[in-house]
Amino acid sequence: MTKPVVLIAEELSPATVEALGPDFDIRNVDGTDRSALLAALADAHAILVRSATKVDAEALAAAPKLKVVARAGVGLDNVDIKAATTAGVMVVNAPTSNIISAAELTVGHILSLARHIPAAHASLAAGAWKRSSFTGTELYEKTVGIIGLGRIGALIAARLQAFDVRVVAYDPYVTSARAQQLDVELLSLDELLEQSDFVSIHMPKTAETTGMISTEQLRRMKPTAYVVNVARGGLIDEEALFVALTTGEIAGAGLDVFTTEPPVAGGTAARLLDLPNVVVTPHLGASTDEAQEKAGVSVAKSVKLALEGDLVPDAVNVAGGVIDPFVRPGIALVESLGQFFTGLAQGALTNLEIEVRGELAGYDVSVYRLAALKGILTNIVSETVSYVNAPLFAEQRGIETRLVVEAESPLYRNLTTLRGTLSDGSVLTVSGTLAGTRMVPKIVGINGYEIEVPIERHHVVMRYADRPGIVAIYARALGDVDINIEGLQVAHADAGGRALSVLTVDSPVPDELLAEMGEAVGADLFRQIEITEA
Repeated sequence: MTKPVVLIAEELSPATVEALGPDFDIRNVDGTDRSALLAALADAHAILVRSATKVDAEALAAAPKLKVVARAGVGLDNVDIKAATTAGVMVVNAPTSNIISAAELTVGHILSLARHIPAAHASLAAGAWKRSSFTGTELYEKTVGIIGLGRIGALIAARLQAFDVRVVAYDPYVTSARAQQLDVELLSLDELLEQSDFVSIHMPKTAETTGMISTEQLRRMKPTAYVVNVARGGLIDEEALFVALTTGEIAGAGLDVFTTEPPVAGGTAARLLDLPNVVVTPHLGASTDEAQEKAGVSVAKSVKLALEGDLVPDAVNVAGGVIDPFVRPGIALVESLGQFFTGLAQGALTNLEIEVRGELAGYDVSVYRLAALKGILTNIVSETVSYVNAPLFAEQRGIETRLVVEAESPLYRNLTTLRGTLSDGSVLTVSGTLAGTRMVPKIVGINGYEIEVPIERHHVVMRYADRPGIVAIYARALGDVDINIEGLQVAHADAGGRALSVLTVDSPVPDELLAEMGEAVGADLFRQIEITEA
């Protein structure tokens, strides 16, 4: 019997090959040699890459037998996930391989800033002996603020507590019970910035979090405080950071990631490299022997499972197991409902009920629970969320889930509702369906309001006292900045006289304009929601 061909396109550890076992025909190719790669893909059932090999639509088209693309690492910038999904090719990565390395590097940056280690080394290596120039500060009894209390944030908290520091955190999606487990005090972002001696950010990079630490936030920090970013470039506004560092608003910064990598000469990031109060590393979060080996072994195991037809824990674009064709179209819908839910939630989620009604009740829809969690958590955690690790992330955040299936569905052939209880006791519901023969994904209900809005990339949801002239207010405001309203649904007012509007717009609305619009219409709910591709 012919063995499946596994193509290794970049250098991987011997342990990776060992994890694959003897049941595969393992071949090697230089993934950066495009012609050699395309030729080798003709027979490949799986390909293992790191970051240098580009697996795009052209490469996928050259691989008619390909079943799985495995990235031995976290990022997937070099893999065209959409094209792979269209081609029916599973994409896997190693989302947990670098979390310890990233946490340890963060602690290293904090210590380097506290004791001026890089500058002292450079000075001594240059022949100078200037002990008094490098007087540092102890971590003991200082306050360290962690923005984003996911798995990496939790690891950092645990390691820093050995220094007898006070650890505080900001994460609107973490419950107080989870924070207590970690011995961490939850604060608002402003409180954290004002109280912390060291601030480390560990958020996913989204439209909402990009530039979340900017001029206003840096001005809230102590002049003796330091900020660290080992997560994603762009979470800290680099221009604002440069100003804060050069004017003495804060004491220093530790950076492993940049908006443009490597930094372009003459750009703001490059100017940051020249500052004496900045410690920099060239994106080394995953650059340890252990992380690289974990990544290789992890994806090798995933490839083995995929080619054997088993459940794959770290599949990025498909759920493991057999899914009925009637169930499969709803997966992307439910994931989008989850993202919509997160966009509306104004507190940490504690309980989630996934209710599926209609003809789907006769099928196994357990994958919808995974899709809902993946959608809800995608813009909350900094790590890549897959259908299998989503329940783990939910458990870590103290989120309890329940799947309810009912045949009765008076209004729609099939209806899926996400009903969540938030930490303040409030309940949020979002309902959706696939409409018509084209199965268009639509939002059909929000907190008891009946609407029917096709799910697109950018939405604005607002609730306000129903009165004439509201539409004119926000239409004029958006028109003034050349943002087009592609769709608009207004739900009838509730018992309190409040109406709900859902706008579909062609581009993101600036935060300042959102705030102005919300004030102008007197909204008690005004949220911008971005739906990323499921």
